[in-house]
Amino acid sequence: PAKPATPAAPSALDKLENAQMALRLTNHVTALGLKVTHLNITVDDDKATITGEAANQSEKEKVILAVGNVAGIASVDDKMTIAAAATAVVEPEATFYTVESGDSLSKIAKSQYGNASKYQFIFEANKPMLKDPDKIYPGQVLRIPKMA
Repeated sequence: PAKPATPAAPSALDKLENAQMALRLTNHVTALGLKVTHLNITVDDDKATITGEAANQSEKEKVILAVGNVAGIASVDDKMTIAAAATAVVEPEATFYTVESGDSLSKIAKSQYGNASKYQFIFEANKPMLKDPDKIYPGQVLRIPKMA
């Protein structure tokens, strides 16, 4: 009888590629100026795991999106915490929206808030990952914060 296949241990090359991707992601988050201390990102194939302490809920979500929107990363395991001072002010979690072909920020704002002119709210919520409100692409994931 045939033995069941056992998953192969990651090769030295796989480990090196994962470590290089983790470094690229860490540098990407740092370059965006997102507020997270003790940031640590590990990569296992196409899954990134993030630990560290985010300044607040908004920064935590931005870090997740900054990592998750990088080519080659299919999923993000969020193990970040939020700074104790920020937990005193309860900030509602945003929802995530995946951009589809033909979408614009105003079209997304119309569907999410019932008002196309609220696109600027979505744009601001996704800075610094978004530099221009007209430059979004299919497959990109955006933060859609709750309206106060």
